Amino acid sequence: MGQGTGHRALVIVDVQNDFCEEGSLAVAGGAEVAGRVSKHVAAKAGRYAAIVATKDWHIEPGDHFGDPPDFVDSWPAHCHAGSPGAEFHPHLSSAVAITEVLDEVFKKGEYTASYSGFEGATESGTSLADWLRGRGIEELDVVGIATRGCVKATAISAVDEGFTVRVLQDLCADPAEPPDGTASAIAEMAGKGIQVVTADAVD
Repeated sequence: MGQGTGHRALVIVDVQNDFCEEGSLAVAGGAEVAGRVSKHVAAKAGRYAAIVATKDWHIEPGDHFGDPPDFVDSWPAHCHAGSPGAEFHPHLSSAVAITEVLDEVFKKGEYTASYSGFEGATESGTSLADWLRGRGIEELDVVGIATRGCVKATAISAVDEGFTVRVLQDLCADPAEPPDGTASAIAEMAGKGIQVVTADAVD
């Protein structure tokens, strides 16, 4: 868990089996990013007052699942609650046992589409924003899958909730197509005042 005394938290977004290679909605490089995030946590846990993660956790999300999907508003079925696809990718524990260092997990999307981690809640129903504020967190580093999807949505929601946000780009994975998608997402985040940096910015 985060052992720092400052006001910064690490938010790990949706590093789950279904979003990594061989998953039902795989993002190329997802497994590699899972490993890099694990190494970052092992090396930098002391820089964070808290470390949390989000999970897609779908029970019956309606037209979020498409048959066939349009890959804009609907997607292949993924991250069914309690399924192996919804679990953290094993590489996320390659350098540190992730379940032992996380302070909390926020599940989102049970009955609807959900992209931002700020739509998630703990098992007891506490929202991510309330949980962070209750611990005096003011600044966030956001990592995970995918840059143009849930990472971007989470980072923008965080700004809207009043947090100062950095996205650690080298600890995120993103689809290759369309090729300008990642750059567009980064530009959109920068326009919201989000810093897009690399993990070596964490000192």
